[in-house]
Amino acid sequence: MGAIDRLPEHLKNRKTAEAVTAPSALLLAGAGTSVAILAGAAFPIALGVGALAWAVRVALGLPRKPKGQKIELARLTDPWQGYVRDALQAQSRYGRAVSSADAGPLRERLAEIGARIDAGVFECYRVAQRGAALSDAIYNLDVETARQELAAAKGTPGEADDTRRRTIEALQAQVDSGARVIRVEQDAKSRLALLNARLDEAVARAVELSLRGDDVAQLGGLGSDVDQLVGEMESLRVALDEVSSAGTAASGGATATGTT
Repeated sequence: MGAIDRLPEHLKNRKTAEAVTAPSALLLAGAGTSVAILAGAAFPIALGVGALAWAVRVALGLPRKPKGQKIELARLTDPWQGYVRDALQAQSRYGRAVSSADAGPLRERLAEIGARIDAGVFECYRVAQRGAALSDAIYNLDVETARQELAAAKGTPGEADDTRRRTIEALQAQVDSGARVIRVEQDAKSRLALLNARLDEAVARAVELSLRGDDVAQLGGLGSDVDQLVGEMESLRVALDEVSSAGTAASGGATATGTT
């Protein structure tokens, strides 16, 4: 195994090569060697000083490993936990595909796409967090009980007085709110399940391409599809954030109305 193969995955790319061969790094190496010689150091020591100067400059130019985002499955309930678990398994399969690919441009491009895969998996986790919060909200709304109470209030014989009318309006608002949240939750489940299926498909294609050859051009479509997938994950999360914000505002407004 060569020195390149022993590098961490986030260093096996073009940026690392550019940092190693950067003119400024080579100039620092020469300058460090020259200064050491002028200071009277032996030639081997002067070379070591130059190498140290070069290494420091290269280290500053190396790509940094992204900080890991912590995914806590235990904080999620099903089916949201299951969606994230599936995404993590796809991420793991993709990582194995990158590791098994021969060193070279194909592997570098796979690693770059892998960073987007990682972003998509974390977006899946964020979507699942919002979805789990929706599920909790639906449980707390107790829509079924509100429906029963609404039916009972409407079915009470006699003409409704002001108190009864206001009770019916409040119960109807609760039922309507619950129905909207349920629709959003169901839509989020459907969309996240579809996005997970597309993630699995992208990983399967990556595994196939890693085994078939070294033509980087074959990864063009895969990279675009993964970018689109991540974008849709982000859009879904933003949409759920907006629903949450609207729900909070509506709750505040309802409380203010009720206390007026």
